[in-house]
Amino acid sequence: MSPALSRSTLGWFGVIRLGLVQACLGAIIIICTSTLNRVMVVELALPAMLPGALVGLHYGVQMSRPHWGHGADGGGKRAPWIIGGMATLALGATGAAGATALMASSTWFGIILAMGTFAVIGVGVGAAGTNLLALLAARTAPSRKAAAAAIVWIMMIFGFVMTAGLSSQFLEPFTLSRLISVTAAVSVIAFSIATVAVLGVEKGQDASPSDTQTHSIGFKETLAEIWSETTARRFTIFVFVSMLAYSAQDLILEPFAGLVYGYTPGESTGLAGVQNGGVLLGMIITAIVGTTIGKSRASFMRAWTVAGCLASAAALAALAGAAITGPAWPLEPLVFALGLANGAFAVAAIGSMMTLASAAGDQREGIRMGLWGASQAMAFAIGGFAGAAALDGVRAFMGEPTLAFATVFAVEGALFAFAGGLALWVGRTPADSMTLPAIPAGDILPAE
Repeated sequence: MSPALSRSTLGWFGVIRLGLVQACLGAIIIICTSTLNRVMVVELALPAMLPGALVGLHYGVQMSRPHWGHGADGGGKRAPWIIGGMATLALGATGAAGATALMASSTWFGIILAMGTFAVIGVGVGAAGTNLLALLAARTAPSRKAAAAAIVWIMMIFGFVMTAGLSSQFLEPFTLSRLISVTAAVSVIAFSIATVAVLGVEKGQDASPSDTQTHSIGFKETLAEIWSETTARRFTIFVFVSMLAYSAQDLILEPFAGLVYGYTPGESTGLAGVQNGGVLLGMIITAIVGTTIGKSRASFMRAWTVAGCLASAAALAALAGAAITGPAWPLEPLVFALGLANGAFAVAAIGSMMTLASAAGDQREGIRMGLWGASQAMAFAIGGFAGAAALDGVRAFMGEPTLAFATVFAVEGALFAFAGGLALWVGRTPADSMTLPAIPAGDILPAE
C-alpha cells in the first residue's frame, strides 16, 4: 500500500477543525481586501487603482505557493507551516492597516510600506492556504472530499461575513487608530483560534516522510517532474481558465445592475447577497450529492465540474441577453442561478483538486496544491482587472453600455464553456500520467 493511502484519515470533526482554520484565514483577508480598500478610496480619497494594485500584488506573491507546498512535503508535517503562515498573515495585515493610516500624513511612505505588508500577506496566505488544502487532500477519505471542500469553503465565507459584521461595529466612530486596533485584534484572535484548531490534527502521523528518496529531490527538479505529469499540467491550465472566468465577473455585476437596471447602490449590494446565497446553495448541493451518490470518485467530480462550468456559461449567456433586453428580464433569478452554478463548480473543482493531489500516493500533495494555487492566484490577479478593462474598452468602442455588458458577459460565458471542455480533456489523460499504471483512466481512485 502506498504511503498516501496508509496515513490515517480525518473524521468529520477533523475536517471542521481545518474549516475553522480557513474561516480564520478568511477573517483576516476580508479586512485587507475590503475594509482597507474602502478606507483608501473613500476616507483618504486615493485612486481606486492603488488598492487594486496592492491586492494584485498579494496575488502575485502567491506564485510562490509551490515552494511552501514542497517545503512541507519534505518535512512530513504541515501544521507548523499552517501556523507559521497564519502568523505571517496576521503580522502583514496589522502592518497593512498601519501603512494605510500612514498614508493620511505621508502618502508615499504609506504606499511603500503597504507594498511590503501586502507582499507579506501574500506569503502568509500562500504558506497557510496551500498546506491546509494539501493536508485535506492527503488525510480526507475519497468519499468525503466533496463534502470536505464544501465545508471548508462555506466556513471561509462564514469568516468573511462574521468579520465584516463585527468589525463594522467596532470601527464606529471611525478613526485611523481604531482601524489599526480592530485589524490587530481580528488578526490575533484569528491566529489564536487557527493555532488551537490545527494543533494535534496530524496526531498519529510520522513527523518524517516515509519516502525519503522522493523528498530528497530539490524544488526545481520536483516541480519539473510534477509539470511533466500530463494530468497535473492539464489541470493547471484548467484551473487558470476556469478561475479567470470565475473572477472576471466580480467587478462588473454591480455596475451592470446600476447602469442597465437602474439599481441604487443599496440594491446592487443586495444583489451580491443574492449571488452569494446561490453560491452557498450550490456548494451544499454538491457536497450532499458527492457524499451520498458520487462518493467523490474522480469520474463523478469531473462530471460535476463540467456541469458546473456549462451551467455557469449558460447563466452568463442569459445575463448577456438581459443586458440587451434590460429591465424586462428579471435580474435576481439570473444572478442567483449564476451563483448556484458557480458554487457547484467551485466545490467540484476543489474536490477534483484534492483527489488528484493525493492520487499518486507519493506524498507530494503540497507542491501539486501549490502549483494549482499559483495558477488560481494568477487568474484572480488578472481576472477582475481584465473584466473591468474589457468592459471599458468595449464600451469606448461601441458607445452603448448594454452592448458592452452583453459582449463581456458572452466572452466570460465562452471562457466557462471552454473550461468545461478542458475538464473533459483532463479526464482523457493517459492512466500512467500520475504514476498510477495499474488504475484505469476513468477512475483515478479505487472504488469504495
